[in-house]
Amino acid sequence: MIRDKTLQHRFVDTFPDQLERGVLYISLEYGSASHSCCCGCGEEVVTPLTPTDWSITYDGETVTLRPSVGSWTLACRSHYVIHRGRVFEALPWTDTEIANERRRDRKAKGLYFGDGPDPSAKSFPETDLEAADTPEAPIEGWRHPRDWWRGR
Repeated sequence: MIRDKTLQHRFVDTFPDQLERGVLYISLEYGSASHSCCCGCGEEVVTPLTPTDWSITYDGETVTLRPSVGSWTLACRSHYVIHRGRVFEALPWTDTEIANERRRDRKAKGLYFGDGPDPSAKSFPETDLEAADTPEAPIEGWRHPRDWWRGR
């Protein structure tokens, strides 16, 4: 259950030792954002800002963090979306969904950072590119958070 329904943003150089609830700290210098988990458990959630992880959009008043935040390593296993400073609870994920997303994430990082096959090579199988963009085992009625944002 989500307790913090909104997050104020603060652009900072470094994160404070004690995170204030209801605040999304953003360090452009270190390319990451951090906040106290929105379920209220008090755990720190760090989201790296990279082309293969999360991104922020600042509209001059509010911040959106994409994709959703899934606290799979925390006891709470919270899952939520931060859009224009508001927090929306998302459906929980199963262990299988989490494992599929971690595999997809590893593939995406390998392709982006050059640890995987060269996507421009003619021998690069198209199915590997598709696997980097979608979960390996689609779940009926489930949409990837990226697709939710894109309105698919």
